[in-house]
Amino acid sequence: MKSSYKIIPFLFAALFLLSCGNKAKEETVTEEPKTDVNTVEITPEQYQTAAIQIGTIEEKALSGTTKVNGMLDVPPQNLVSISAPFGGFVKSTDMLQGLKVRKGQIVAIMQNADYVQPQQDYIDFKSQLNYLKLEYERQLELSKENVNAQKTVQKSKSEYESMRARVSGLKAKLQLMNINMAKLEQGTIQSTIPLYSPINGYVTQVNTNIGAFANDKDVLFKIANTEHLHAELTVFEKDVPKLKIGQKVRFILANETQERMATVYLVGKEISAERTVKIHCHLDKEDTSLLPGMYLKALVESGSSEVAAVPSKAIVEFEGSKYIFIANNKTPKEKGASQYQLTPVKTGVSELDYTELIFDKTTDYKNWKVVTNGAYDLLSKMKNSEEEE
Repeated sequence: MKSSYKIIPFLFAALFLLSCGNKAKEETVTEEPKTDVNTVEITPEQYQTAAIQIGTIEEKALSGTTKVNGMLDVPPQNLVSISAPFGGFVKSTDMLQGLKVRKGQIVAIMQNADYVQPQQDYIDFKSQLNYLKLEYERQLELSKENVNAQKTVQKSKSEYESMRARVSGLKAKLQLMNINMAKLEQGTIQSTIPLYSPINGYVTQVNTNIGAFANDKDVLFKIANTEHLHAELTVFEKDVPKLKIGQKVRFILANETQERMATVYLVGKEISAERTVKIHCHLDKEDTSLLPGMYLKALVESGSSEVAAVPSKAIVEFEGSKYIFIANNKTPKEKGASQYQLTPVKTGVSELDYTELIFDKTTDYKNWKVVTNGAYDLLSKMKNSEEEE
């Protein structure tokens, strides 16, 4: 029993030393080095999925510009409305919206029994005109020989001149009806008349159908030549003094992100009831795929100095601050992957989907490769990676 009591203290001492050794061993375990929390690395597959696009910080004239709205339009001479000069039924037409037509092409055939009578009258009057002309010439010869009275000559001349005027007027009317005068002179009368396109262009409106009756005031078709579209801008009265002919205009169509250029050609001289003025601008680059009526947002440059700017979607906002992602040149952990550094920035004015970046004079940003598309996808992956760690 005495020997047992002596062993117990040694057991407690051994357990104590063993416990201390384990703690020391736990404390000496080295921690894995932490990665930069402001860097995100993505694989080529993730790069494609996020549709990453890389660009640079550009110089844009965002200050001193006038922000306006407007639409694409065509000059009056490039937009025509086609009507039937005389009422009738639409016998045939192949016109559809968007169809390309050439100048002189038949757009519709009109039919009406009323087309017959003017042609009959023309043939009748033309025959009478020939008779009256011969009669007048005969009376004129007789008057030279003092065979008849001067009054008879004057009456014959009056009847001839009157009939000639009637024939000329009727001929002009038949020409408006697009009657083939050569065939009519040969005695061919037609009950149908064609309607022609006066310009090259595209059909923008079709307001009729086969069998429909059209009056002379009804617009059957509208055709627009889109080769020379212009930008029609609406400017508020207070901004008109800032505008001058020759100023450059940057605009974006409602269905595009690509920036286009135009030049101020005319400044309107009349203020509308809404206190606005129309500005006429010529496109620097023609595009026949554009259509009149397309809505646009524009900036009229006033010759101000350019500032550093990126597309607005390149800037992400997190916890009240704004950032951009810059391509990192460090070697990635995974082969083929790419790294991007989250960099805080200060922003200025935002216009036409571009935002100004404000840098210190010592910051060399010209060689930065900035993520211009997919920035929020990178931010989301970065935050998810931090939560996993």
